[in-house]
Amino acid sequence: MLAFCSSPRFVEHDTGPHHPERPVRIPAILNAVKDAELLDDPNILKLDPTPADPKWLGLAHTPEHIAHVRHVCEVGGGVLDQGDTPVGRVSYEIALFAVGAVLKCCDAVMRGDATRAFAAVRPPGHHAEPDRPMGFCLFNNIAIGARYIQQSYGIERIAIVDFDVHHGNGTQAVFESDPSVFFVSLHQHPRTLYPGSGYEWETGEGPGKGYTMNLPMKPGSDDADYLEAIRTRVAPAIDAFKPQVLMLSAGFDAHRDDPLAHIELSDDGFEQITREMVTLADGQCAGRIVSTLEGGYNLAALARGVVRHLKGLSDWIE
Repeated sequence: MLAFCSSPRFVEHDTGPHHPERPVRIPAILNAVKDAELLDDPNILKLDPTPADPKWLGLAHTPEHIAHVRHVCEVGGGVLDQGDTPVGRVSYEIALFAVGAVLKCCDAVMRGDATRAFAAVRPPGHHAEPDRPMGFCLFNNIAIGARYIQQSYGIERIAIVDFDVHHGNGTQAVFESDPSVFFVSLHQHPRTLYPGSGYEWETGEGPGKGYTMNLPMKPGSDDADYLEAIRTRVAPAIDAFKPQVLMLSAGFDAHRDDPLAHIELSDDGFEQITREMVTLADGQCAGRIVSTLEGGYNLAALARGVVRHLKGLSDWIE
């Protein structure tokens, strides 16, 4: 069983005109999923998100960070983090819906209602650091989800694989000193793309040394390059770590048609990457995967990528 969680309410996070992380991303995804008739499959569990209790934000963020985002929204909105992370009056509320969707997916998987789950949410999360909103992201959805699973279900080891084209700097910052979460990021090389972090020598700090893996990909890298990196680097490392749950930061901006980067993944590449993740999860953690949407800014490529991701997660769908 695959759980799918999203809501038309995610369009209410207003990023203003001409912003790449725009509200129409969600209708593009929902329409594509509907057109593919995936939600008619009896093996797909449809979940409606509810706002997360704000207390869960503190699993990954400082009180000052949370209060700052809430305050800027309450006074009518504004721009955070040097101009690229705008918020409107209801953005804090919608960000709680995004976190809540991820937590609902976590519950579905951990309670056995589904083996895998995907949350199609906005705003995205993987750039949000413990004390800083950044890169279109307010709160780190996947980091909060991982901490939530650990705290609520007594899970000791979680692996997070981030295949967004941009480095998951926020997720790395949350877990870089924590040996209980193994974080892997495949992204365009930081010398050539925002946020300029995620070099291979960044492997964690203190007790978390060795539990961060960054795999910078050269501009122009394609499906074969990513699959080779996953099979030769990611899979052996995750097998050695033996996670009890696998989580995915699923960005679709590494697509060849995306306007913000220079990686050449195809629609099929995203499905193949997903199937590699399913194989890993089947071998290590009873198939349990929680995945959440990050980037993807060409609407057609994003919509197709999500459909292929869902098909990859749903190995019974041909």
